[in-house]
Amino acid sequence: MVPKDPTARPSASAAWRESVKNLRRRPHARVLVVGGGINGVGTFRDLALQGVDVALVERGDYCQGASGASSHMIHGGIRYLENGEFRLVQESVAERNRLLRIAPHYVKPLQTTIPIFSTFSGVLSAPARFLTHKQQGKPKERGAFLIKLGLSLYDSFSRDGGTVPRHQFAGRKRALAELPSLRPDVKYAATYFDASVHNPERLTLDVLQDGEKAGRAGSSIGQSSSARASNYVSLQSMTAEPNAGTGRGGTVRLRDELTGEDFDFTADVIVNTTGAWVDLTNDAMGTASSFMGGTKGSHIVLDNPELLDACRGREIFFEHTDGRIVLIYPMGDRVLVGTTDVYADMAEDAVCTDEEIKYFFDLIGHVFPTIPVNREQIVYTFSGVRPLPRHDAAQPGFVSRDYRIERRGPKDNGTGAVVLSLVGGKWTTFRALAEHMTNDVLTELGMTRKVSTARLAIGGGAGFPADEAGVQEWIKAHMTAGRDADRTAGLLTRYGTRAEEVMEYLDAGPDRLLHSTHELSVRELEFMAAHEQVGHLADVLIRRTSLAFRGLVTGELLNEAAEVLGASLKWDAAARASEIRHAQDVLKRFHRVEIHSLVA
Repeated sequence: MVPKDPTARPSASAAWRESVKNLRRRPHARVLVVGGGINGVGTFRDLALQGVDVALVERGDYCQGASGASSHMIHGGIRYLENGEFRLVQESVAERNRLLRIAPHYVKPLQTTIPIFSTFSGVLSAPARFLTHKQQGKPKERGAFLIKLGLSLYDSFSRDGGTVPRHQFAGRKRALAELPSLRPDVKYAATYFDASVHNPERLTLDVLQDGEKAGRAGSSIGQSSSARASNYVSLQSMTAEPNAGTGRGGTVRLRDELTGEDFDFTADVIVNTTGAWVDLTNDAMGTASSFMGGTKGSHIVLDNPELLDACRGREIFFEHTDGRIVLIYPMGDRVLVGTTDVYADMAEDAVCTDEEIKYFFDLIGHVFPTIPVNREQIVYTFSGVRPLPRHDAAQPGFVSRDYRIERRGPKDNGTGAVVLSLVGGKWTTFRALAEHMTNDVLTELGMTRKVSTARLAIGGGAGFPADEAGVQEWIKAHMTAGRDADRTAGLLTRYGTRAEEVMEYLDAGPDRLLHSTHELSVRELEFMAAHEQVGHLADVLIRRTSLAFRGLVTGELLNEAAEVLGASLKWDAAARASEIRHAQDVLKRFHRVEIHSLVA
């Protein structure tokens, strides 16, 4: 569920206020995308590049739902081979390799090791799992033979012309030499490469800004287009009333979640990319559906130097005792542990439970038995509901991770609009999925594709240095007397090459680092307020930066950031206090982080 604004008010960032004005000034679009996760934003970008008049609304912040609660992996889905989802694996590895090229500022190679504790276990039960998508009796551990078979098949899908290394198998002696903290009874270690996305929220924002830029400047083929997007705008209902000027489409009632005001908007095609909430969104539009059957996945982030060192820079990807595939991997100086796969009640908040935390500690002990972990080391938790299709007898782990698009025409839904609903979808395939959805929309509009996104760099990935030497050269070239190497490197990490635009803003006036963190400055916060549709203080802490994820939010930071943002967003003392309480509530309620503010 999306946390509600405790005090509805019009004071938000200039970028956000302008985005809502754009919707209200031009209350019709050929296409309205509902849902600002990565798949909705990807579709928005692709449509804008084709010159389509497109609008997007998101009831919370961009990448606030399942897109922001992922395992931070860009992967081919080796375990999907067991489900027989060969098309999805082939598409996923192609998109993984593509994202490494077009979004290199956020998507990085990830060395992955599977510790293996048996040789032939699971050989007899695997065919039954493959054919029935059920676990027959007590889970049988997947042994080296099965994993070798799976990785060999995975190699055939994923090598990208030989640029991705083949997997390697190591025996017990070498496995323990490379990862000495592993269980001493390990028999083999299989190592291969996938990829990770270290800042999915900012990648989503980059994709969104690419779409907005296409709307402002026209597509690369010189045709003008209009693309506008706003967060904190929700869809309430839909009627059959067409647009008064065109006589086409249907009318939806939208709500400005920061002021509580409602207004009407018309569109010829409505694209429902609200993830696990697709059915609820369709119900609100009067187009009832029963497409979804999502499951909840939770994660914890640990500050545990011993566990961090044990991973040796690799993701540890393995099968727990219940047969679930789980992971442990380092992200900077923290360790991410996940994930669960349990049925989700859409009427309840998706939060990490005590039972899930115990599960995570158990799985760490399963592979690293001598490394102690405790709750005091947890700096952040997060949960999301996977947008999976409705399923009956299949166990959660066997539910298809592939996607499909459901169409409802005007006669089907009793309105003047075509409704396309996305069922499924995962982070890795967002570009291909957006391409598929865009092609379907173009067919509805009688248009053809003019621009491919297959090789189009995303945001700050354009011109990003190709190697570490290039990164260091870039940092050196962009340092100033008031901006040292660490600060410059931090900006490059956060924005990619778009950091040049940010630096121009920082250098245009007097600036200083915050007292509460050296990772942000006063003018950088002002830049976010002016250009990144900030609606709440929590948006900056959780999604515009990774400070909350790494457990670096303090009471001092809450107060200092609220004061700086408040000056830009015209928050009075009461509004600043309200924003601090709102951030505290979100962090405690959804992430098990309790921050005591210095303000009473």
